[in-house]
Amino acid sequence: MDIKGTCIASTIDEHGPVYVYQTKKNLILSFDGKIYQSCTKLNNINGLSLAYTQAMMAALFFIPNLKTAMIMGLGAGSIAKSLYHAFPSLIIHTVEYRQAVSDMAIKYFKVPMSKRLLIHIDDAANYMKKNRIKTDVIFSDLYSAQGMESDQVQSSYLRDCKNALTFDGVLVLNICHTKVGQREKFDQLLDKEFEGHILSFIIEGGNKIIFAFNNNIPSLSKDELFDKAIALQRIINVPMTRYAEMLFNHV
Repeated sequence: MDIKGTCIASTIDEHGPVYVYQTKKNLILSFDGKIYQSCTKLNNINGLSLAYTQAMMAALFFIPNLKTAMIMGLGAGSIAKSLYHAFPSLIIHTVEYRQAVSDMAIKYFKVPMSKRLLIHIDDAANYMKKNRIKTDVIFSDLYSAQGMESDQVQSSYLRDCKNALTFDGVLVLNICHTKVGQREKFDQLLDKEFEGHILSFIIEGGNKIIFAFNNNIPSLSKDELFDKAIALQRIINVPMTRYAEMLFNHV
């Protein structure tokens, strides 16, 4: 089914088209005119509209001192913008494979150009392989019009991400529509590379959100977990207690 709305911008590069659609309430980034790649509410341009982006932010419950963040897959920049405006001293590195996507994100989705928010045009796996920056959290959300990029299920990519994390760092992955057999392989790779320090939950719509910890999973009481959720909720204006509830039985 085609996206309902007016196409207000489009471009094409060697990887295919990039579209921006506008409806009465939303701006939508799409690579094929059928599937939402990113979505932003017009009345909350720096907010998180899609449930999976909100759920990924639950990783921040476990990070005691957030100073740096990496985002693999810029898209329309929803996570980057939310972090940028919520944490005024945070340094954010984003990696986007396509210059055309980055250009659309800056022009139409108001991704800020700043010394605190750096956009690297590169393949995520290649960037992580040569990366020497340590970061507190990595958000990995690698998708094309064909679905999830294979990089996310490669042992070398996961290992490079782990090596880039600070001691208390967390790798956050959005997993959706994984091919039959690929799920089991991915679970095994994650378990091996992160020594079983894994939490996950499935949100409405079927996306699986995974938190892979560089070291032991922090031990939080229910009160501590919900206090962190409420504090984050105030900062990013997202109902985070629902994700604290999902996580509580796994902590």
